[in-house]
Amino acid sequence: MTDTYTFLREKLMERLEGYREISDEEIYRSIDELILQTGTDFYIRLSERNELRKGLFNSVRRLDILQELLDDDSVTEIMVNGTEGIFIERDGKLCRWDRSFSSRERLEDIAQQIVGRCNRIVNESVPIVDARLENGARVNIVMPPVALNGPVITIRRFPDRPILMDQLIRWETVSQEVVDFLKKLVWAGYNIFISGGTGSGKTTFMNALSHFIPKDERVITIEDNAELQIQGVENLVRMEARNANTEGEKAITIRDLIKSSLRMRPDRILIGEIRSSEAIDLLQALNTGHDGSICTGHANSPEDMLSRIETMVLMGMEIPLPAVRRQIASGIDVIVHLGRLRDKTRKLLQIVEILGYDYRSGEIMTQPLYEFEEEGEDECGRIKGAFCRRGELQKTGKLQRAGYKV
Repeated sequence: MTDTYTFLREKLMERLEGYREISDEEIYRSIDELILQTGTDFYIRLSERNELRKGLFNSVRRLDILQELLDDDSVTEIMVNGTEGIFIERDGKLCRWDRSFSSRERLEDIAQQIVGRCNRIVNESVPIVDARLENGARVNIVMPPVALNGPVITIRRFPDRPILMDQLIRWETVSQEVVDFLKKLVWAGYNIFISGGTGSGKTTFMNALSHFIPKDERVITIEDNAELQIQGVENLVRMEARNANTEGEKAITIRDLIKSSLRMRPDRILIGEIRSSEAIDLLQALNTGHDGSICTGHANSPEDMLSRIETMVLMGMEIPLPAVRRQIASGIDVIVHLGRLRDKTRKLLQIVEILGYDYRSGEIMTQPLYEFEEEGEDECGRIKGAFCRRGELQKTGKLQRAGYKV
């Protein structure tokens, strides 16, 4: 089967060489003709013919053997470790796939095909690049000489339809009580920071939270790679950062986009992730009347998130630490922390309110509002627990101005 596929693919590429534009129907017609001609030389079963037809088309028009995984809704992560193997995450569990690329050259072609569609460049001089597929999947590519075992491609798939809070409740990621509480905060314009580790579901949760934004507001999203799937907002502006060109010039950073967004009359600014000195511009936006903004960041706990924001601000500006902490305490209202438990399930672990800055101790004052408390495991090894209320919201001014009774 493999030898037949390789032979047919070479013949197909010879046929298509010289075509500038060709339709899917014409490609399928050429494939069918080649299979029919090959079938006269040796026997090919009907099931093999269908598999060959699909595989040959994917190798020309799509992403070769990876297309099968991209079409599988149960697969959330695809990890190509050069030609040595492909690993996938399915239903929260990692496993090795039984297929792999036959040649390094073909894998490099796929990498170039991905970045070419995004107007990005990847080669020996620019060996690392982030991109995205047409379906919104996030892609990271690392090429030799940085990647020693050949081109490494990591694809994070997102659902075709955005996951809403109702689904997260069914998955027990969060409880109805917590959702009702967060819905009020979003509607009232609280500034919310979503923290968590890699793969904890920050982007998914941010998408679900954004569904509670009033539909008549002007929303601006800012991301490194466009992943957010904001639904129901007509006045929506989506912006994406741009890497530098081959000369190292003309990059458009998150900082540039945040500054630009402030002149676009936003009601809310949603930032996919804060990683560096753009934290300065975020805090300035939050402290100049842009309430209701939502952002995400990597951290192991809400306390770690606050420390990381301090560090990111100091990376871009030399200002006294007390001044940084006052800006954080004034700009961010609530931190929602997500995590991935040992049974691979994703959970909202903690909601923390930022109370303000303590001038005596020089620390940011916080209080937990909700926490997930483990209660053991069921017979299948899934962690059981409850979302416990730990405190009452102290900063209620925005709720009152939005018309909620406190």
